[in-house]
Amino acid sequence: MSRIVNIDVVDLRVPTSDTLLGSDPFHKKPNYSSILTTLTTDDGLVGTSVNFTAGAGNDWIAYGVKDLSQLAKGQDLEDFAADPGAFYKSLIDHHQLRWLADGVARMAIGSIVNAMWDLWAKKEGKPLWQLLVNLVPEQIVQSIDWRYLRDVLTPEEALEILQEGQDGRADRQAHFSERGPKAYSTAGWLGLTDQQIADTINEMKTFGFDCFKMKVGQDLQHDRERLRFIRKTIGDDALMMLDANQIWGVDEAIAYTEQLAEFRPHWIEEPTARDDVFGYRKIAEALAPHGIGVACGEQVPSPVIFKQLLQSQAIKFCQIDATRLGGVNDVLAVILMAAKHQTLVCPHGGGIGLCNMICHYALWDQIAVAAHSDGQVVEYLNFLQDGVFNDPIGVADGCYITPTQPGWNLEMRPDFVADHTYPSGAVWQGREDSGAITFLA
Repeated sequence: MSRIVNIDVVDLRVPTSDTLLGSDPFHKKPNYSSILTTLTTDDGLVGTSVNFTAGAGNDWIAYGVKDLSQLAKGQDLEDFAADPGAFYKSLIDHHQLRWLADGVARMAIGSIVNAMWDLWAKKEGKPLWQLLVNLVPEQIVQSIDWRYLRDVLTPEEALEILQEGQDGRADRQAHFSERGPKAYSTAGWLGLTDQQIADTINEMKTFGFDCFKMKVGQDLQHDRERLRFIRKTIGDDALMMLDANQIWGVDEAIAYTEQLAEFRPHWIEEPTARDDVFGYRKIAEALAPHGIGVACGEQVPSPVIFKQLLQSQAIKFCQIDATRLGGVNDVLAVILMAAKHQTLVCPHGGGIGLCNMICHYALWDQIAVAAHSDGQVVEYLNFLQDGVFNDPIGVADGCYITPTQPGWNLEMRPDFVADHTYPSGAVWQGREDSGAITFLA
C-alpha cells in the first residue's frame, strides 16, 4: 500500500526577461516559471509534476495546488491505479471549486493529477509513455470523463481506436525505443536579433533539425524582412512554422498571414483568441488555398473547446499542452478525439519541463493511438534543460531521445530549485520586483 503523506509545492521563476528568450507579441518580457509539485508516499515514493507559467500568476497556481493537496493527502496509490478517472473527477467536480471553471483552477488540478500518474509509473518502474502504452484499452477509456465528449467521440469508438492501435504496436514501440518522435525547434523569439536566431538555427541543425518555428505579429514589415532572412538561413526544403500567440482578430489574422504566404509557412499557430472556434474555422478556410495550416491548443482551457475545434475542422494541427488541462486524463481524451478526426497531434513544448512531458504523450499517440508519425512534430526548446533537470531531455538526428527513466523524469537539481525559488532564491535577491505582477513591459 502507498498512501500520500506529504505534498510540497515550490514557486520557481527564471528571469528570462533579461535575455528575452520566450518573448512573443503578448509576452514581451516573460519570466519562465514553474510550480514544482511533489507527492511523497508512506513507502518512500516521490511523484513529481510541473506546471508552466510566464512569471506573474505563478503564485496563483501554487496556492491552488496547496489548497487541493488537502484532498490528495491520504490518497491510496493502488486505488488511483484501479480507477484514475474517479480521483480526477473528485477534483474536477468539487461541488464548490467547480464554480471557478477552467483556467487556473484546471491547471492546479492538473498539477496534482500529473504527479499521481508519475507516482503510478514509478511504482511500475516504467517511463510514463510506456505505462500508457501498456495499459489495456479499457483502462484508458475508464480514465476519461465522457460527459461532454460523447456527442463527438463515444467510449465505444475510443475503445475501437485503441484496439486498432494494438496492430503493429510492438514494432512501433521497438522503433520509438531506438528513436523518439520527430522534433522542431522554436528558434525565432520576437525579442532576439537576427544573429541570435541564426545561431540557434545553426546549433539545432547540428542535431539534425529541419523544422523551425518563428514568432510573428508585432510589425508586418519587420516580420517580412525577418522571415526572408530566416528562410534563407534554414533553406528551401526546411519546414517553417509561424506563431502569433493570439495577437490578431479573425479578419486581421487572415490578411496579415496572407502577406507572409510567400515564405511558405507550414502553419500559423494561435492566430486569434484561443477559444474562438468559429474564428479558427474562418481562418482555416481562408488560408487553405495558400497551403497554410492552422495550429492551436497550448492555451485551450478544456477538452470541450478541443472537441469543438476538431469537430468543426477548424485546426489542422492539435497542439496539446502538458500542463494547461486537468492532467493526463484530459490529454488522453484530446488525443483520442484528434485521432477520430484525423488531425495531427503536434504537442506544445515551450516552457520549463514541458518538453520533458510532451514527449511521453507523443510516444503514446504515435505508438498506440494514431499509430503513425507522418507529419507529426513535437516542439523542442534548447534552453532550461542542462543545469535544471537531473536527467535533461535529449535530442539527436532531429528527434527526441526516448525517455527510459520511470515516470515523467522531472526531478530537478536541488541547487536550481534553491536558487530560483521566488522570492527567496539567490537569483531574485535585490530584484524581487522584476519577477512580480508589478513588472510591466
